[in-house]
Parts: sequence; structure tokens; C-alpha cells
Amino acid sequence: MTSNPWLTLLGLINGFQVTQAIHVASTLRIADHLKGDSRSAEELAPLTQSHPGALYRLLRALAAVGVFEEDEDRRFALTPMGDCLRTDSATPIGAWAECVGSPYVWSTWGHLLHSIRTGENAFQSLNGKDIWNYRAERPEESAVFDRAMTEFSRGGAEAVIGAYDFSAFHHVVDVGGGRGLMLAAILTAHPRMQGTLFDQPGVIAGAEAVLEAHGVVDRCRMVSGSFFESVPEGGDAYVMRVVIHDWDDDEAIAILKACRRAMRETAKLVLIERIIAPANEVPATKFMDLHMLALPGGRERTRDEFSDLLAKSGFELTRVVPAGRINVIEARPY
Repeated sequence: MTSNPWLTLLGLINGFQVTQAIHVASTLRIADHLKGDSRSAEELAPLTQSHPGALYRLLRALAAVGVFEEDEDRRFALTPMGDCLRTDSATPIGAWAECVGSPYVWSTWGHLLHSIRTGENAFQSLNGKDIWNYRAERPEESAVFDRAMTEFSRGGAEAVIGAYDFSAFHHVVDVGGGRGLMLAAILTAHPRMQGTLFDQPGVIAGAEAVLEAHGVVDRCRMVSGSFFESVPEGGDAYVMRVVIHDWDDDEAIAILKACRRAMRETAKLVLIERIIAPANEVPATKFMDLHMLALPGGRERTRDEFSDLLAKSGFELTRVVPAGRINVIEARPY
């Protein structure tokens, strides 16, 4: 059957409606309430402090795009997609839905035209401060963002460990490692390994529970600070998971140079990042690049751009290993 370009384009134009509907469903924890059983909107409304009629209309719309499933009695159940919205899902993504649908992200994307016309960061222009300081002043927004990053780590850690062999390393330093889920997964896979988790003080404060839950807290020290200034010494591998893409080239080089100063000549740098595909391929990374432009002011990069960035920071790119939706970029000091 031939597709209708007009209808296809209309679906893309109206994608904002689906984004916001999923945001609301995740914020209300609908998927958690549907775990193991189907419920009607009338049953879900008191559990979510929602209006029954309006909630039914939300769930009906999301069932039409496959997030939930509606039966003939107007009861709703989880689909494989909806299951990913559960807070205890093995492949969670609900916190990201809550994050991207929140007013501060939503309004920044509405300011994208400013970035395209000027090349400037839309968030900074709209709010008079960068997104990191904005979140630091709003603990509730920081908590949602940190949870989203932890969920992404949980979903991608297995693929990274399966694709890249960390067994040669004795001490891994996770720079900008958030609450430590990526490092915890690496240490769990390698019981003789030691680790250092490095991030800002407010982020590190929430890491101990994650490391303890994975049984690795006794093999991991937690250090706080700014990766623009210095990072902990002593590692033979320095890992950064989706850190460099948050920053434009000057800031990224400053971070990489801080790592280079801390590293021995035999140590390895391991970046876990998206890589922009050739023309007309992999739209997800290219739209994430627009997200980086609009919000933190960073960028996604091609392999050649990573190679150039690393060379300017004292590293040689040695190989790129695909790991599911992401890539492991290995570099060595020179």
C-alpha cells in the first residue's frame, strides 16, 4: 500500500500531542497502577487524583498508538510499550517522558527558532541562565532528570558491557557518572575491579544507595568536584557516559584535558556516546542533536568530529565499538 505523504507529515507535525500525553500518563504513574491487571478509568481516577472522564480520553488516545490496550469493557492494560513506563521496568523510560514533557523543556523547544536563527542556546536565551544552574535551583526537576539518566544507564549498561571488554582494567573512574548505575554494572561484571565515582556533590549524595543495592559500595569510592577543574587520579580506565555531548567543543575539550592530566600514559579513555550516522539515516541521534542545541548547548558528533575533539585534548581515537543504540569510543593518551 502506498503511503500518503500528507498524512505521514501530519503525523509528524502532531507528534507533540503524543509526547505530552505520554508525559501525563507517566507523571500519574498509570503503568504502575496497571501492573498485573487491567483497570477502568473510573478505577484509576482516585488512584491518580484525576477526572474519570478526562482520564478515559487520555488512555483511549494512548491505546490508539499502542501505549496501552483498551478492551470492549473500556478497561485498560499494559502493552510492551506501556510496560516501559513502569518505574520498576527492566527497560524503563518513564522518567524521560516526565522530563521532556515538563514546562521548562517544553517551552525551550518552543524557542528552537531562536537557536536556528542565531546559533545560540535557546534555554539560556529564554531563562537567563544555563540549564545546569536552573536545575540546581529546583531539586524536584533535578531529581526527575537524574532518574531519567539512571534509567537510560539501566537500559544501556548491559549492551555496553556486552560489546566492550572492561576485564583488562583494575580501576575504573566514572567521570560525571551520576548516581553510579553504569559503574555499578561494570563492577558487578568484574568482581576484582575497583571503582571511583565522580560527579557534583548534589548528585553523588544519591549514589550510595545505588551502589549498595548492587553490592559494590565496598569497592567504590565516591568523590565530588567539577570535571572542568580536575578529576580523580589512579584509574587505568576513565569512563564518561553521554557527558561530552552536553557541551560544545571548548567545554568538551576542557573536560577531556582534565581527564588527560589525571591519566597515566597506559590508561584508556572510554566515551559512551551517540555517533551521528550518514545522511538520511538514524533520525533519533539527529533530533537529539537539536535537543542538545536547544537545552544544554551541546552537540552530537560524527566519528570524525570525535577524533578531532580528542586530538585537540591529547588523545588518539583507537576504535569505536557499537553497543545497541550507542557506541563505545576508546582513546589513548599521546
